[in-house]
Amino acid sequence: MKLEEMSCIDCAVKRCDAKEERTDFPEFCVTTHLDPEVLKDAMKCYEDPENHKVMVAAAEVEYEHYCKYTRVEEIMEFARKIGAKKIGIATCVGLLKESRILASILRGQGFEVVGVACKAGCVNKTEVGIPEECCEIGIHMCNPILQAKFLNSKKTDLNVVMGLCVGHDSLFYKYSEALTTTGVTKDRVLGHNPAAALYTADTYYSKLKK
Repeated sequence: MKLEEMSCIDCAVKRCDAKEERTDFPEFCVTTHLDPEVLKDAMKCYEDPENHKVMVAAAEVEYEHYCKYTRVEEIMEFARKIGAKKIGIATCVGLLKESRILASILRGQGFEVVGVACKAGCVNKTEVGIPEECCEIGIHMCNPILQAKFLNSKKTDLNVVMGLCVGHDSLFYKYSEALTTTGVTKDRVLGHNPAAALYTADTYYSKLKK
C-alpha cells in the first residue's frame, strides 16, 4: 500500500495514545500530515459551550470509571454530568425487552424516560418504495426518522439507540436534535456483539477478509 493511502487504521504503534509527548510517529501518521486548517477548525468547535461541556463530561466519565462501569452506568453518569434529565430511547422492536429494562434502571435513578420503537406509525414498507419481497419478514417499515422526530417533539436531553438496524441508525442520528449515544449495536448472529466477528477474523470469520 502506498504511504499516501495509509492512515490510522494501518497503524499498530499508537504513538498518539502515549502518556507522554512523542515525536517518533510513523511516516504515514495522520497527526504529522494533518492540514493545519482542518485541525484548527476542529479545535475551534470545542469553544462552543455545548461541545465543550460534552467533551469534558465524556473525558471525566472515561477517567473516573475506566474499566469499572458498564455501558449503562457510563450513560447514566454522562447524562448527569451534562445535566440531562429526560432521556429518549429509540429501540428496535426486537429489543423492547432490553429497552424496558434500561428504562426501569434509568427511572430508578431519577431520570424521566420516553421511548419509541422502530415500527411506530405502522407504515407499510411498499408505501415508501421498499420492494414487496421485504414484507416477508414484516409488513411495516422501520421508521427511524419518525423515531427521531417523535423524541424531538418530546424535547429529550439525551437519546439512546437500542439496536436499530444498520442504516436505520444512521438516519436516526441524522435527524435527532438531541445528543445521541448508543446503548446496543444490533448483531442478531453474534448476540449483539459485532466485535466478535473482528476477534475471530483469523479463524471462524476469516471468510470476511477474502
